[in-house]
Amino acid sequence: MIEAELKALVREPDALLRRLERAYGPGRAELYRDTYYDTPDHQLALDDCELRIREVTGADGGRTVLLTYKDARVDEASGSKPEYETRVADAEAAHAIVRGLGHRPVLAFEKRCRNYGFVREGRRMLATLVRVAELDGAFLEVETAAADERELPAALAAVRAVLAGLGVPEGDLTTELYTTAVAAARLRDGRS
Repeated sequence: MIEAELKALVREPDALLRRLERAYGPGRAELYRDTYYDTPDHQLALDDCELRIREVTGADGGRTVLLTYKDARVDEASGSKPEYETRVADAEAAHAIVRGLGHRPVLAFEKRCRNYGFVREGRRMLATLVRVAELDGAFLEVETAAADERELPAALAAVRAVLAGLGVPEGDLTTELYTTAVAAARLRDGRS
């Protein structure tokens, strides 16, 4: 499965939040705690791959743990990547397994998210309004799944239609990864 996703910098988060709520109803507030892993020689990053453990805490206190591997980009313009994700029962065990396989944590940070799930043109879609404390502003991610690279253009067209319907201009799209932005912000602040 390829995650067909586009991300945009949000210039007016409160106005976008109102548009999201009108279009898709109340969103789900969730806190993501992401830990990214790599090999000691940073081979995953060199290969444009990602290995992540995400702990998701909902407003009700419920918790989900996800183990995710993202392969190299198949579309440079969007940054879309094949993604393999599964739930795991125990976060500490998942971290121990990944470390035991020789990977090391390279970056951890939190994302405050408001998620809106919906169906558009027969596709399951997810729009997420994201705030990362270490980054200025807010971001909007819109994603759907593409079965393969042949289906990716149609999936991305559906994502673009959602963004346009929400009033997000193409010029606000970005392919910068949160990991890159957070690492740069920490470097500027003298942290690593």
